[in-house]
Amino acid sequence: MKNQRNNETQTFETVEPIGKRVLIRKDEDKKETKGGIKLPDTIEIPTITGRVVAVSTEVEHAPDLPLRKYDKVLFNPKGAIPVDFEGDNRLFVVEVQNIVAVFRKA
Repeated sequence: MKNQRNNETQTFETVEPIGKRVLIRKDEDKKETKGGIKLPDTIEIPTITGRVVAVSTEVEHAPDLPLRKYDKVLFNPKGAIPVDFEGDNRLFVVEVQNIVAVFRKA
């Protein structure tokens, strides 16, 4: 007798990064500069900002990695893995080595 699968689609509630990775929600793309210059939709920006929404256990317990949930970070999107978890696809799994800066308030 074959196993019958339920035809319902599986809905995931969380994504947990593994290894030295974090889950980042990318900030909205900028459509114009602070000076009011409109940017084309096809512009490629080498680094982008976002908020850390989850950290792996390895990152959480590493004293030399100053990353915490909700940190605003600047990261290189070249190695970022998009997570098709939401309709707007703004979630990315990013290796710690691709995070180039953390924004902190003084």
